[in-house]
Amino acid sequence: MKFVDEATLYVQAGKGGDGCVSFRREKFIAKGGPNGGDGGDGASIWFAADENLNTLIEYQYQRSFKAPNGEPGKGRDMTGRKGEELVLSVPVGTTIRDIDTDEILADLTEHGQQVKIAQGGFHGLGNTRFKSSVNRAPRQFTKGSLGETRNLRLELKVLADVGLLGLPNAGKSTLIRAISAARPKVADYPFTTLMPNLGVVRVDAQQSFVVADIPGLIAGAAEGAGLGIRFLKHLVRTRLLFHLVDMMPLDDSTPEDNARVILEELEKFSPALMERPRWLVLNKLDLIPEDERQAAVDRVVSALHWSGPVYAVSALSGDGIQQLVQAAARDLTETRERLAAEPEAAEADEALRRQIEEEGRERIAALAAQRRARRDASQDDEDDDDDDHEVEIEHAPY
Repeated sequence: MKFVDEATLYVQAGKGGDGCVSFRREKFIAKGGPNGGDGGDGASIWFAADENLNTLIEYQYQRSFKAPNGEPGKGRDMTGRKGEELVLSVPVGTTIRDIDTDEILADLTEHGQQVKIAQGGFHGLGNTRFKSSVNRAPRQFTKGSLGETRNLRLELKVLADVGLLGLPNAGKSTLIRAISAARPKVADYPFTTLMPNLGVVRVDAQQSFVVADIPGLIAGAAEGAGLGIRFLKHLVRTRLLFHLVDMMPLDDSTPEDNARVILEELEKFSPALMERPRWLVLNKLDLIPEDERQAAVDRVVSALHWSGPVYAVSALSGDGIQQLVQAAARDLTETRERLAAEPEAAEADEALRRQIEEEGRERIAALAAQRRARRDASQDDEDDDDDDHEVEIEHAPY
């Protein structure tokens, strides 16, 4: 199934039903009085998070949703039927944003969570509502109000505790296969991973965490090279980043140069994302002779001036994997406990998440604008070329 993590929608809640003007008409009953009923309320539009969904692909094909209107009132004091509520299901991790106001309306992070996005119109009143001692035969009624309309942008960000960063073929997919039950495609060519993959890492019977593997970055990704940086937004909700580095690259590059490429692209995407805890994971250690491994690790750490945690592993053979998993589980547990015990730390973490999201969204929007500008310029050049050719029209004789 195609992975779609963005969609734009137009939603319109239902209109309230109009009130009814009616009078009681029965044999032998003169001047029966008003009996016009109220209209029904228009249906509202809700969004619900569903853990069984993992993409917004259905909203690529249908982008307009209209909830049913309320039925008008009827005689005999009958109220019109309410419109049936329209519930749209989205994957867990979906953010709903109003395009016109740029306001975040909802962030659905739990299965079953529901939020009302567009309020249905209020019902109109029938003429029975207006009867009084001085108005025995009212002909007044009110119309139902219109339902809310909104232009929405849906943005899906996967929910994960740990995110994997690295160049193509750094071993990210192999690592997630080694530590979880996820089975992403693995091959000996770059860009094997074309969409984010999630894996649940079981530390023990009571403890687990989720890892997200995103497509690899290359130099110039911030300008649109390769698969670009759009998938980096899926790291917004992570608490910890694993920066994977291939210790035996196939080309003439060095591990430290490849690591700097990722750091530069990360900085361009969101400087705030650089503040997230990052661990350096030096992969494919099994390709280096055992007596040279420590020297190779020290060389990379020294060249990068790295002061954070460093783990030398082999995702293929499993060397060092358990130590990495256990350390990550402890760090995530400590982080959760600290955020739960310190409200100020939790607020700071939430502010950092919002900043990362905002910076990433601005960067992706700027990249999209640059692409449109280049496409428009290319189209103008083609039009100019067409104008340079003069065409002589000849008329055939009758």
